Amino acid sequence: MSVLPSVRVGFGRRRLIRVGLSRAEMAVYAEHVLRGNDRGGLTVASPNLYPHMWSWDAAFIAIGLARLSAARAITELETLMASQWRNGMVPHIVFTPGDARYEPGPKRWGCRALSPDAPRGPETSGLIQPPVHGLAVRRILDAARGADAAERRDVAERIRSLWPALLAWHRYLATRRDPDGRGLLTIYHGWESGLDNSPRWDAPYAAVIPDRRFVPFDRADLDALGNGAGSAAERPTDADYVKYQWLIEELRRARYDDARARRTLSFRAADVFASAIFAAASQELASVAGELGLPGAGELTGYARRFRRGVLETTDERGFAADLDLRADTTLRTDTIAGFAPLLCGGLDPARQRSLLAVLGSARWCGHPAFAYPLPPSTSPASPAFDPKKYWRGPQWPPMTWLLIWGLERSGEHEVAHRLREAALDQLSDGLFAEYYQPYTAEPLGAHSQSWTAAVALDLLAG
Repeated sequence: MSVLPSVRVGFGRRRLIRVGLSRAEMAVYAEHVLRGNDRGGLTVASPNLYPHMWSWDAAFIAIGLARLSAARAITELETLMASQWRNGMVPHIVFTPGDARYEPGPKRWGCRALSPDAPRGPETSGLIQPPVHGLAVRRILDAARGADAAERRDVAERIRSLWPALLAWHRYLATRRDPDGRGLLTIYHGWESGLDNSPRWDAPYAAVIPDRRFVPFDRADLDALGNGAGSAAERPTDADYVKYQWLIEELRRARYDDARARRTLSFRAADVFASAIFAAASQELASVAGELGLPGAGELTGYARRFRRGVLETTDERGFAADLDLRADTTLRTDTIAGFAPLLCGGLDPARQRSLLAVLGSARWCGHPAFAYPLPPSTSPASPAFDPKKYWRGPQWPPMTWLLIWGLERSGEHEVAHRLREAALDQLSDGLFAEYYQPYTAEPLGAHSQSWTAAVALDLLAG
């Protein structure tokens, strides 16, 4: 693989203009990233910063791999689901053996020693992440249509074999994480939302008070990024991490039992964005069930209906959704990307759909005149919590852009989806496939050669 071509950057009157890789070159480099991060049956999220398998990363990676090989894509999900817990939970990390750089590692989680539900195979964490996997299964089955007959049969049979695990995962979420049937998923940690330090969780985290005797572990993320103070400006703070680590200790004390966790944990929230993903994923799996003659289509459609309703019940007059702090019994109305959850699950009436799209395109979001590319930031620049470099407090994340594009296309908003797609591909033409991007300058932040970024690039290019 040759060295990346130089990228020429210039400034127009309102936005940065970047001339980098062609679309064909971008596809080559994205494939190179995925192959370089492939460890056989799984793809690590990023070689240095994230040297293991993450749950929702794996789903996005499978979506990208489907554009290269539907068979290899289903392998990614098979590897993940092989570490499913006995109660149906899919853990947010599956640890690769022999790599002790990442913290918290398997010893800190202690899942196998504490919970009879933990798998006997590879070590895992005791949390979840948003259930994008149903979207991936649908994408893989669609991609297999372009393969030869033998691969089509192979992929269909492997989806059939994976089906009981997929159903168990959705049943776990619908029962253990929504025991009251409100149609919103309960999370025990900001990590479960995938949007770790988002302003969405500032209020719930304020109530997390670690025991003074608690000894936190050393952080490994700043060293992995390798640029000292610059890394710290892009990542959650040390104070954040102490709370993250304390919540793991609380989960350990609850022995990863959902009923006990709901009673005892300092952090309990209803995640509207993950709930919208769950509704969409349930609907996608229902369509797969119908196509392959698999059981559970009606059950999955019921989950989709229930969680769509749950998301819509949180919306304001604009159609903008909100999380809930279940411990304090309050609504969390924040200017974050989670507010666009209805664009993923659907169901808004036409007037509020138009209103929400207007919000998305406004100067408070994609239409900010100083943005390099008109793409959704993780937090609105109009929010006092906005930070253009700080992880989920402002930067633009390509997989979140992909989710909005997917939802818009699904609901027939093709013109808006096309504009986002073109802007996203322009952003990724630097060929670095960064974890996230500074919205004003398009500076690549976090890890580079991030697998899920390369994966969504491949899918967007094929669309």
